[in-house]
Amino acid sequence: MSDEYNVLVRNRTWELVSPTNVNNLVGCKWIFRIKRNPDGSVNRFKARLVAKGFHQRPGVDYLETFSLVIKPTTIRLVLSIVVTNGWSLRQLDINNAFLQGTLAETVYMAQPPGFIDSNNPTHVCKLHKAIYGLKQAPRAWYQELRQFLVDSGFRNSHSDTSLFILQLDTKLLYLLVYVDDIILTGNNADLVSQFVACLAKRFSLKDLGNLSYFLGVEVIPQRQGILLSQCRYIQELLDKTHMEMSKPVLTPLPTHSSSLTLSSGSLLSDPTKYRTVVSSLQYLSLTRPDISFPVNRMSQFMHAPTDEHWNCVKRILRYLCGTPHDGLLLKRNSPLSLHAVSDSLHAFSDADWVGNKDDYSSTSASLVYLGNNLISWSSKKQKTVARSSTEAEYRSVAATAAELCWIRSLLSELCVTLLHTLVIYCDNIGATQLSSNPVFHSRMKHVTIDYHFLCDQVQTGVLRVAHVSLADQLADLLTKPLPRSQFQNLRDKIGLSSRGLS
Repeated sequence: MSDEYNVLVRNRTWELVSPTNVNNLVGCKWIFRIKRNPDGSVNRFKARLVAKGFHQRPGVDYLETFSLVIKPTTIRLVLSIVVTNGWSLRQLDINNAFLQGTLAETVYMAQPPGFIDSNNPTHVCKLHKAIYGLKQAPRAWYQELRQFLVDSGFRNSHSDTSLFILQLDTKLLYLLVYVDDIILTGNNADLVSQFVACLAKRFSLKDLGNLSYFLGVEVIPQRQGILLSQCRYIQELLDKTHMEMSKPVLTPLPTHSSSLTLSSGSLLSDPTKYRTVVSSLQYLSLTRPDISFPVNRMSQFMHAPTDEHWNCVKRILRYLCGTPHDGLLLKRNSPLSLHAVSDSLHAFSDADWVGNKDDYSSTSASLVYLGNNLISWSSKKQKTVARSSTEAEYRSVAATAAELCWIRSLLSELCVTLLHTLVIYCDNIGATQLSSNPVFHSRMKHVTIDYHFLCDQVQTGVLRVAHVSLADQLADLLTKPLPRSQFQNLRDKIGLSSRGLS
């Protein structure tokens, strides 16, 4: 606590003033955390002073907010480029990042508990710098960091505002930011080291060396590439739910769970545990596409969970109990080079027609590959009811096309050029033909927006929708519960690997 307080004082975070003209006083409290290593051992004990941002009034104490969070797809895409080209990955941590931001608004905060000034016990802190907990603190830190990076020659990505790119002739640097954690990589080791030294002069930082543990995800080098695993996170979740000794199962959901509805079973007396576990499983989907569909399904019952819903959640935990070391493998031999990608970006799209028995909506699913590496996936309930399987599939293809267009834009900013047309594989013949055949338009006026968007992409040659057989439709994994043999087959095909494989 003393170390944290001394940093705040040295940084001139506030000045003590009389509370005479203070209209709204924001409280504060101490937060204590234990920082752990990837193996679970204690790294250090940490105390942080946090403002009670819920005391702030919108439009008075703060105007705009921002979340400095890199998108998971961007992380996986950059890591795929890095592992294919053999670049190094550096991890940096900015000390007291939010204290770097300068506040534009006038904010008054109570003095820290335990550190009340004996000479001015009734005074309050008039904040000059942002502090953790304030609504505008992430935005203030982002503006400070962005200004420094832009002045250093970086350009801010339009596709993902938490990504910065530096290009000097043939030299490239990519910088990814998640609040105060930074991943830095590039094709020139000397330039990377020079920039780390430059960044250290401006901000107080810890150079954590090669990337090994980021946001609860272990980055494990293997012979085939790198494995992204959340093994420790899974073990902690199983311990917390007392499921570590449960009997493993081979699929996360039984096939009969497709008939599950909101009214199935009896309401839980206390839904807190259900909501906590499902929220934890949502974060686990960062590296485990095989549980995306069951987690999406269970998330739809968060407002009124029943005992049958809870049994399905425990089934997911039993599945994880048998596969804790599995993760996403980004392969080294993917056909991808820095300046040209030949026939590399493709996707699988699928939909389960009226799979939801409560409102008869369908589930859209997609898997996006860069070369042989899976970089993006989605399992999402459609917002409207589809009147045919073709319409449901077509809406899914349109959503996948939008994701591909975004990834293509991101790749262009990363100085990667696509040489061939993007391809979406769909197992519905009607949806495949509809994407390029205007004869069907009169029958599909209720999906006009998706129709025009997708047809425009196909007619301009940017995108191609191709038919694929049911046996080769990988996106089936994200649309419905599958029998054991089919689930295991698709799970192996999408690129999941075990930590034990080297």
